[in-house]
Amino acid sequence: MSINHTEKTVDLLIIGGGINGAAIAADAAGRGLSVVLCEQGDLACGTSSASSQLIHGGLRYLEYGDFRLVRKSLKERAILQKKAPHLIKPARFIMPHHPKLRSAWLIRLGLFLYDHIGGKNVFGKSKKIYLKNTLEGDPLKSDFKTGFSTIDCIGNDARLVVLNAMVAAQHGAQILTRHKLVSAKRNKDHWQATLSHQQQSISITAKMIINAAGPWVEDVLEKLNCRSDLKIRLVQGCHLITPKLYEGDHAYILQNEDRRIVFILPYANKFHCIGTTEVDYKGDPGQVKTTATEIDYLCDCINQHFKQKLTPDQIISNYAGVRLLTQSDPQKSSAISRDYTLEINQDKHSALLLSVFGGKITNHRQLAEQALAKIKPFFPHCGNAWTAHTPLPGGDIKDMTTFIDEMQCAYPWLEATLLQRYCHTYGTLTKTLLANTNNRQDLGQHFGADLYQKEVDYLIRHEWAQTSADILWRRTKLGLVFTAEAITQLDNWLADNS
Repeated sequence: MSINHTEKTVDLLIIGGGINGAAIAADAAGRGLSVVLCEQGDLACGTSSASSQLIHGGLRYLEYGDFRLVRKSLKERAILQKKAPHLIKPARFIMPHHPKLRSAWLIRLGLFLYDHIGGKNVFGKSKKIYLKNTLEGDPLKSDFKTGFSTIDCIGNDARLVVLNAMVAAQHGAQILTRHKLVSAKRNKDHWQATLSHQQQSISITAKMIINAAGPWVEDVLEKLNCRSDLKIRLVQGCHLITPKLYEGDHAYILQNEDRRIVFILPYANKFHCIGTTEVDYKGDPGQVKTTATEIDYLCDCINQHFKQKLTPDQIISNYAGVRLLTQSDPQKSSAISRDYTLEINQDKHSALLLSVFGGKITNHRQLAEQALAKIKPFFPHCGNAWTAHTPLPGGDIKDMTTFIDEMQCAYPWLEATLLQRYCHTYGTLTKTLLANTNNRQDLGQHFGADLYQKEVDYLIRHEWAQTSADILWRRTKLGLVFTAEAITQLDNWLADNS
């Protein structure tokens, strides 16, 4: 097996192409650091494409007394919605009141804190609502007379990863998907890392390694011959995709008898997403699968609240992911943190290592900013924080409705539903995708649903897509409406044009 060597020493080698690794790469490259990011699979192929799609403060964390996490998450929610208004949109969340589980005064107190703890609330206040003869109350059992309404945001986790990787690349970072870390030798002032890609080995010299491998963080530490004293816990969470269970674009927060909550969210226009579970996980995070027990758990919660029964045979798709939580005391569940920990491993005789433990997708920008604050003393040429007020690619939009109207005027020949999907997926980059198109024929080969060659070419050229799974699940959600025959057609085209 041959070994290719990079020509120069880079400042950072980032291991992991999930949301944390991509965000750190974007922030660091934008500050003038030289960056290589390697990911063993596709971008966001692990936990970062298996979230609840929520950009939120974490209402239930208030019950744990984690006010600090909720406060900073709410602040980040507002920042991210401005950075990517095409991907992240506010939605009304309806919580039917279940007096046996939580009293009305407790919920009101929690919602009051949720409205005010994060500073200026630009999304609107929570309120009590009456459910009888309302759109929100119609699908619910008649037992639920009242409820509460609050505002949170729904986003697209995998696309946020891709956009951060695009930012990093625009500032000179090298994004290496399907490159797996094999080993790394630690020297006094640099790491010599070996990556594998398509039966070839690549050697990279870096002043510092950032371990952002998510649930694989300990595996990477082992390859680096390092360790951490942090106690960690891996938990599995699954989500179900179903046909629409009700009309309207609102979401639900359902209280369960075990005091956990279950969300029902609008998903890819035609579906609903239900989740999540939280079960201890052992084994390879890449092999996580939804279990029958988890499906029954989520269906039972829906059936306790909704008139129409949900059965497992109605589920169109499901996905599962593994989260890493840190514990200060393994014997106490109250000691489990949903926040992240950044740990620097250093001594004066060896190169630097920063490991990222935990985190939630809402806080990825802030996590990256704090990671850069930790490593900045070691890199005198590192610039200052810059990401809070800079739109993500495609996010330079003042008003989404106005933008879509302008795009419909610019492309009158394009079907409105397809153009709207482009606008909500790519934002202003839709103009790049549709460059040199004047009619439907210019979109090229039709693969199925509303996927055309023009979009496939764009995803390969600009977003590191290589396989049908990359395109149909992580760059779009079209896998939900693609037939097996259409997937085969797309696979064949990709093989012929690789």
